[in-house]
Amino acid sequence: MIIDQNRCIGCGICTLYCPADAITVRMNAEGKRKAEIDQNTCLECGNCIRRRVVKCPADAICELPEEERSIGHRMRRFFSDPSTTHPLTGVPGRGTEEVKTNDVTGRVCRGELGICLELGRPVLGTSVREIQKATTALAELGVKLEDCNPLYDLLEDPGKGTFKEEFLDERFVSAIIEFTIPFERGEEILNKVREIAEEVDTVFSLDMVCCYDEDGTIPALELCQKMGFEPRFNSKVNVGLGRPYVIDKEERDRRNAQ
Repeated sequence: MIIDQNRCIGCGICTLYCPADAITVRMNAEGKRKAEIDQNTCLECGNCIRRRVVKCPADAICELPEEERSIGHRMRRFFSDPSTTHPLTGVPGRGTEEVKTNDVTGRVCRGELGICLELGRPVLGTSVREIQKATTALAELGVKLEDCNPLYDLLEDPGKGTFKEEFLDERFVSAIIEFTIPFERGEEILNKVREIAEEVDTVFSLDMVCCYDEDGTIPALELCQKMGFEPRFNSKVNVGLGRPYVIDKEERDRRNAQ
């Protein structure tokens, strides 16, 4: 984002809505108050230009011209602006199509546990370097990261969980690490997640996805209780209305092979 210095009246309204504190108001050489955006700090979230959030009275805020956008600027936007659509996933947001539901592709079947680790939030944000602390620790345990997640496209070595060197210092509002494991590995992996949470320097959230058992119980809740995790009461239960629901791994594998 940039601010047209000819239009800006220096009111400072935009500074109140920037989650990265990238906008400041200073006196220019002519002694006039003008707002500026630090391009190294800006997360390209679009908050300052989103009409339903803030309306610049001088209409002075605009997007960087396409030819001036670096790869870093484009990356930041995909992970920071909820209104953008990532070309890898084809849907808005930082995760896969079913990061919050399992009634689309059956990515997590009975006997499996889907895990999402969300790093960062508005104001604090996160960097690729912090995300790499988590992905490399998981890779050491043989965890395969979800390849339809936007983060996967930035990896240098998916097997090691390392990102391309030129991306390490890029910052986003937040990012989601997704993967699926056999349910019996749940306790082992969640113990590692606890260690990761102590290592990363940002806000850290854990989501779990599973299918109900044949007796109607939800095994992830039992795992939470065993490990001392307290699930939130606003968890979601989906009944498979999106597409034909897949709950058995064998059925999923058969469909994928067709």
